[in-house]
Formats: sequence, structure tokens, C-alpha cells
Amino acid sequence: MALHVLVLGSAAGGGFPQWNCGCQNCQGVRAGKPGLRARTQDSVAISGDGESWFLLNASPDVLRQVQDNRELWPRNLRDSPILGVVLTNGDLDHVLGLLQLRESQPLALYATERVLAGLADNAALRTLQRFEGHLRQHPLRLDEPCELQGARGEPSGVFVTAAAVRGKPPLHLSGLYAPSIEDNVALRVRTAESGTLVYASAIADAGAAQSLLEGCAALLLDGTFWSEEELPELGVRMGPARSMAHQPVGGSAGSLLALRELRAARRIFTHLNNTNPLLDDASPERREVSAAGWEVATDGLRLRLD
Repeated sequence: MALHVLVLGSAAGGGFPQWNCGCQNCQGVRAGKPGLRARTQDSVAISGDGESWFLLNASPDVLRQVQDNRELWPRNLRDSPILGVVLTNGDLDHVLGLLQLRESQPLALYATERVLAGLADNAALRTLQRFEGHLRQHPLRLDEPCELQGARGEPSGVFVTAAAVRGKPPLHLSGLYAPSIEDNVALRVRTAESGTLVYASAIADAGAAQSLLEGCAALLLDGTFWSEEELPELGVRMGPARSMAHQPVGGSAGSLLALRELRAARRIFTHLNNTNPLLDDASPERREVSAAGWEVATDGLRLRLD
């Protein structure tokens, strides 16, 4: 059984263009500049049979992403091929889509116990608990493979292993919980016969996690920022990349250099912030990553891992 991978969204929080941003990239994509394309917020769909799907993170753009991808369309009057959602952290950009998947459709939800605890404090998520079995929660235990199952217990043939990677608690829970290694995880995903997908869309130190990434068939890696001071240098009142638990791609401390010896069949940056020059196909930064053997994800990118 092959692993089918569908990149639903490849932008960081806010999407591209970001609604309140007038940076060069956002202005360019609004104007239809060649080499720039709009993107929705980070999410991936995975399947073992190409029929039943699980989402890796549920972005605020999930309804548009379903509409844009025929594989996720309902097949009957009340139906969805989406059996569940696997969360890598509790960031709003990754969980708000859950509230849009509330139309009495049973779902399975996989996340670490820390992330599930944070969600339990959100009264709005009661809209996913209208009846017994509406939302079946499954704690992900670090470094323990588990087979994903739908809300009715149907097996998928897809196995996920969560591994702790450097991150931080979501901003809306800051100060309410002590930091935990379960706040942010990368996922290793495979079927019994397929190659492995590693999905690490938020990671503060990719070099420290190289053993987790090594030898995979495809890597979807945090490409949020190109440089450490990307936002401050534009005059945006936010800190450097690492203060937001994102290792930049470029520079002497970037992931491109840190992973220069990484063995992975396909290496792909995703979760790109609207200010990142990698969004421009014609930029020097894009040429640099391409020369190093890396790709940049786009919405609708499809992978089949045998």
C-alpha cells in the first residue's frame, strides 16, 4: 500500500497574501506578478488507499482546501472521506479548522496529551461533541507508532509516530501551562509497505532533529522565514525567527546549511510566511535552495510514496 500525500496549504499563519499585509510579496501576488501564487495555510492530507483521508493539522482555510481538492469531496448526501485529524501542536493556525468540521460528521482526533488538554479548555470545541462518538480523541504517545483509525474504529493502514521537536506552547496558552516536550511534534508517516513522510512544519532546530529526518522518502520542513531578522528588518513589531520557534532557512545558522548532508529522497520547504523571498520563483533565494536540491511546496502538490 502506497502512501498518498496531498499538500492542502503551504503558507504560514495568515496565508498568502495575508489580509493585512502590504509587503512586496503580498502586493505582487495581488497584482498577478509572474512567479508568485496565492497559498492557503499549512495543512496536509494523507491516505493509504487514496479514498479515506486524514488531515495533518486543520487550518482556518480547511473549507476552501476541501473545495479545491476533489479527493476530499463528499460522495453521498452526508459524507466525507476525511476520517480524522492529526495535530502537530495547538497553534490556532492548526486547530481552528476543527470548528469548521462540526456538521455532525464523526471525526477522530490525534494529538499529544498536552495539546488535547489545551483544546479541552476551549468551550467552542463542544460543537464537536454533540453526540456520543462525534469526536473520538486519541493521545499520541511520543516515539510510539500508532495506526490511524476513523471515528468508528475503521483501520486506515497508515501509521504515525510523533517525535518531540523544539517549539513552544501556543500563544493563547502562554503562561497557563508550563512548557512541555509535547507542545510541538514532528510526524513520521508511512504504511506497512511505503516509504516514510516526515512532516515538521514548525521546528526551532532542524539540525538537532536530523536523525529523525534521515532516510525518509519525503520531508516537508518548516520554511517559515528565510532570515532570522526577516520581520524586524521590515519594520514589523515582532521578534526574530527563533523567538517564534522557527529556524530560518538561510544564513549560517539556517536549516539549509544545517541539513546539507541530509539523506532524503525529496526535501521540501513548506509553511512559508508571506514575507519569505522563497515565495518568488525568480528570487536569488529560490535559486539557492533549488541548487541545494530542495523544493518549495505549493498548494495542491501531490506525492506518492511507494
